[in-house]
Amino acid sequence: QVQLVESGGGSVQAGGSLRLSCVFSGFTINWNCMGWFRSTPGKEREGVAAIYTGGGSTYYADSVKGRFTISQDNAKNTVYLQMNNLKPADSGMYYCAAGECYGWGTFPVGARGQGTQVTVSS
Repeated sequence: QVQLVESGGGSVQAGGSLRLSCVFSGFTINWNCMGWFRSTPGKEREGVAAIYTGGGSTYYADSVKGRFTISQDNAKNTVYLQMNNLKPADSGMYYCAAGECYGWGTFPVGARGQGTQVTVSS
């Protein structure tokens, strides 16, 4: 059974930082990537960052490039999202996801966690 459990969300002021963590277990053997999505009421869910487990390459949405970093610690079964220089537009529910990616620049299709809330105030 796949489990993804996020933590690390919270409230910060613009310009601040947060690090999200996602502890995972129970993967399907053909899954090849992990990532983070975010959703905000009234907006479409947005893929934020992905990491491809085959070679460790990463992909970022233009809106977060240069500010967010995704990384993975296999010894701890954990994926991180380091978020720096946060903006009010970064506010939303952040979900960790794992599954199959169909090339660089795509996000995982598979399972996701329950989410962790990020609120950035101006």
